[in-house]
Amino acid sequence: MVKIPIDNSVTLQPFPRKRPSEAKPTAMDLSKLRNIGISAHIDSGKTTLSERILFYAGRIHRIQEVKGDGDGATMDHMDLERERGITITSAATSVEWDDHPINLIDTPGHVDFTVEVERSLRVLDGAVLVLCSVGGVQSQSMTVDRQMKRYKVPRLAFINKMDRTGANFDRVVQQLRDKLEVDAVPMQIPIGKEDKLEGVIDLVAMKAIYFDGDNGENVRTEDIPADLKEKAQEQRHAMLESLTMYSDSLMEKLLSEEAVSDDEIHAVVKTAVQSQSITPVFCGSAYKNKGVQPLLDAVNRYLPSPLDRTVYAKKWDNPEEMFELSADDSKPAVAMAFKIIDDAYGQLTFMRIYQGTLAKGEGYYNQRTQQKQRFSRIVRMHSDKREEIDTAGAGDIVAVMGVDTASGDTYAAENKYCSLESMFVPEAVIKMAISPTKRDGLDRLSKALQRFTREDPTFKVATDDETGETLIAGMGELHLDIYVERIRREYKVDVEVGAPKVSYREAPTRPTEYDYKHKKQTGGSGQYAHIVGDLAPMPEESEENFEFENKVVGGRIPREYIPSVEKGFRMSMEKGPIAGFPIVGVKATLADGSYHDVDSSDMAFQLCARTGFREAFLKTKPVLLEPIMKLEVEVPSDFQGAVTGELNKRRGLIVSTETVGNSSTIIAEVPLAETFGYSTDLRSATQGQGVFSMEFFKYRPMPANVQKDVVEERRQAELAAAK
Repeated sequence: MVKIPIDNSVTLQPFPRKRPSEAKPTAMDLSKLRNIGISAHIDSGKTTLSERILFYAGRIHRIQEVKGDGDGATMDHMDLERERGITITSAATSVEWDDHPINLIDTPGHVDFTVEVERSLRVLDGAVLVLCSVGGVQSQSMTVDRQMKRYKVPRLAFINKMDRTGANFDRVVQQLRDKLEVDAVPMQIPIGKEDKLEGVIDLVAMKAIYFDGDNGENVRTEDIPADLKEKAQEQRHAMLESLTMYSDSLMEKLLSEEAVSDDEIHAVVKTAVQSQSITPVFCGSAYKNKGVQPLLDAVNRYLPSPLDRTVYAKKWDNPEEMFELSADDSKPAVAMAFKIIDDAYGQLTFMRIYQGTLAKGEGYYNQRTQQKQRFSRIVRMHSDKREEIDTAGAGDIVAVMGVDTASGDTYAAENKYCSLESMFVPEAVIKMAISPTKRDGLDRLSKALQRFTREDPTFKVATDDETGETLIAGMGELHLDIYVERIRREYKVDVEVGAPKVSYREAPTRPTEYDYKHKKQTGGSGQYAHIVGDLAPMPEESEENFEFENKVVGGRIPREYIPSVEKGFRMSMEKGPIAGFPIVGVKATLADGSYHDVDSSDMAFQLCARTGFREAFLKTKPVLLEPIMKLEVEVPSDFQGAVTGELNKRRGLIVSTETVGNSSTIIAEVPLAETFGYSTDLRSATQGQGVFSMEFFKYRPMPANVQKDVVEERRQAELAAAK
């Protein structure tokens, strides 16, 4: 087990919070509270930025860097994170900036850990999208953008690493507009760039800001340098022109050339940000300690408090009806469990409180299981350190001990009160067999797998019906590699893992009709069911794998048997006829049928639907679908040809190439089955200078010759298992 040390050197300052017995003046001013996340592509500097925020806010007294020697950043508290220099799990902390309490979550950049970003954004009120000044808008930036839009999270953009060779502020701003289709409005411009980066110019106050001291802790404001005055005036005018789209009074003042006050600009930006209309852009270098404090000022100024966000819940007795939750401590408590971790002291459940107050020792109802559970301890987290508190109120993010729950569960003070919409969980695309090398490790392996499936909704465990092997499934090679390494370290189990296996799917290509009658008479009551309808492929853009439509009229099939038909169809989709992979993309319509007063039953209609579906599906000319990954490869321009050729050999489709200076970025769509071992080949082809990132893109029909090989391989595996 991971032991979470209590570090007494860190002084934890609890936010003042009203307790039930306290007078109102001690309550935290919710209008000042900010719940924010920091999200970005890999290596854009999220964790470095988080470290500076902790330092400037007085939460830590020494800056630590992200590095692979075991002494890494505060927010990367796992040994694996510090060794690899990457963020694997989201880490939460609480700071205070300019009398504003801020709950901050630092999220991973690797797409393999995308569920960490997904569940964090689900409960946050605002976010900072960090972009590299050289790489710009990269593949994972686009994924994070989609997630922010899915949960309607207002955000600021911070163009980091302005000290890097090749830094280009204007190009990244334009990429925000072109690739993410957002109204990016620069609120600052840099003073210099690359090794000549000195500070930033505030386009609202029209002042130059410099960062003095060993760690940039002393913020100095000066007049704008003479050589940048004209550019600053142009950029300010462009900023005001963009903002006139969101304020008639600002437009009138601009047309009549009246002076515009700073407060008016801030008010317009705040309104536009919170309606997700604009993305204000800031810049700096977290590593060189430049630009972080003005970004924190912008978080306080523009991002919403819990009072500014509208959150709806579904009524328990009528899920179609929604009602608005209120960030009010006096109303019945409603909270969402969005992240679960196990440590040496038991299960820790992170919760966002949307309404009411949670109190230590009180019981709350899990709305999914309807069980009342006692919250034995409530803690506020600082990375892996904790501070116990007695109560937490609406708008807060805390961790609770002593509850048995699952990610996405809603808790409320009253039973059968409401449910909150859960987070989106992407499907696993890769799996591999895992087994302990010694039998005495079986129990510990089982405990590890149970824990990780509880903590991570994208990590799946199953048993192969043919071989009896234990299979683990996840979002990519790195995802599973990290869990295998954690099993070895944290549970002291030596394990063997099989070669990665791709999760293929089977799908129909054309509609077909079915008319199937299930009739069985063996003495006594028999079985009778008859269904008529059609199967059809679903639209490619549909997010659902199966849709059932009932068109039966006139009681041709009794109403109580309709769900039995749907259940039978769904059971048939678990294993397709081509190679035993799950079936997706089917719309099943039930149009007619018949029944028998005595012999018809729930089971008869289920069996009828299963056999009828199987027979009809074969007539839809089904094909195998394979997961396609979107690869973004960054290499020195000299190696572009070699890398492109290698991707073509892997059945890759080159989508675009872009060259900036001596660096080329290649974006390609490559089948997941062809990506195994790519990191080694890329390093060889580029003398160790190439890097790539990869994310799931879509499922696509595979070529007939490849499908034939996959089906044959599957058949051979089944024959071997049968022996």
